[in-house]
Amino acid sequence: MRFSALAAKFTIMKYSRLTKEQFEELHQEFSTFLATQTIDKAEWDTIKREKPEVAEQELDVFSDLVWEGVLGKAEFLEHFSKNHIFLFHCFETYVHSIVLKSLVPETDFLSREGLQWLSDNMFTDTIEMKVGKKEFTEERNTSIFALIQQGAFLSDGLLYNQINSIIES
Repeated sequence: MRFSALAAKFTIMKYSRLTKEQFEELHQEFSTFLATQTIDKAEWDTIKREKPEVAEQELDVFSDLVWEGVLGKAEFLEHFSKNHIFLFHCFETYVHSIVLKSLVPETDFLSREGLQWLSDNMFTDTIEMKVGKKEFTEERNTSIFALIQQGAFLSDGLLYNQINSIIES
């Protein structure tokens, strides 16, 4: 029985395993991944049944490949909390950030009302805005993944670009 030379080499994941839902969404891509290793459905079923640890490794290798592709293309991230919004623009060697903080404790950026409040109060003394730049101390994709693990999500950059264009003008 064949199995991935990659799976044999990389038993420690770089990122995290995709969720069941993500695997379902990427079913065709996973089938193609297995096919590149000349593993058809029958052989995959046998691997899962007889060598579950090998099947687990294949899932991990595929997950890391997917993450690597996604993170390599990542350009903008956002992270919202009750009183803060973190906006990130990721470059090759550094990340540029815009942090918005409400100085009004009752504000909740996780609600529609909180975002409307932000829109109404953006350039008042109730919003603290900080801009920063941080060089990546680890590999770019690993650094971006760490932000995602902390609650950030990929975005189209619309909010970042809107605020950044106001700051720069």
